Amino acid sequence: MAFHFFAYLSRMRFITRWGLMRNTLPENDMEHAMQCAMIAHAMAVLGNRRYGRSYQPEHVMALALYHDASEVLTGDLPTPVKHNNPAIKSEYHKIEQVARRRLLTMLPEDLLPEYQPLIEPDRSSDAWRLVKAADRICAYVKCLEETKVGNHEFREAQAAIQTSIYAIDLPEVQDFMRNFVPGFGMSLDQISL
Repeated sequence: MAFHFFAYLSRMRFITRWGLMRNTLPENDMEHAMQCAMIAHAMAVLGNRRYGRSYQPEHVMALALYHDASEVLTGDLPTPVKHNNPAIKSEYHKIEQVARRRLLTMLPEDLLPEYQPLIEPDRSSDAWRLVKAADRICAYVKCLEETKVGNHEFREAQAAIQTSIYAIDLPEVQDFMRNFVPGFGMSLDQISL
């Protein structure tokens, strides 16, 4: 019997992000998932090394890699649409849940115990909190990269996202912002020095 879980997920590269914004640098869900996974993993390592946390960095990375997997079935609903109306937000969460369950039906039963916690994560866990912080940092990095090339469309989003990140009370998040994010606003020549 053939299963289509990975064939579907490979189509994340066709899901365009930032749909209502004028982009100079197009971004898709697959690229975003990888960047989010790298950042979430790094923050888990920072938390363990510097703050005595007990994150499982590889699990955090896997959670981040799959955090938007349902969008392969739903598409990426723009944030202003998704979050500015409570009724739409509630209904969209229901649609995402249906999509996550549908994805899980595309796996053989013996693999479900490994993938279900990644597709339907514990949203109250510390690991998920790191993934959501990494997701915000990715959005901030996107804004930095766009404004760096003169696209003013992202200025307001950049300020709002930065404020939301600085409100996260995890020192590993703030360390990542301080230690690694400035380079995203620089040119290749600047980061190569």
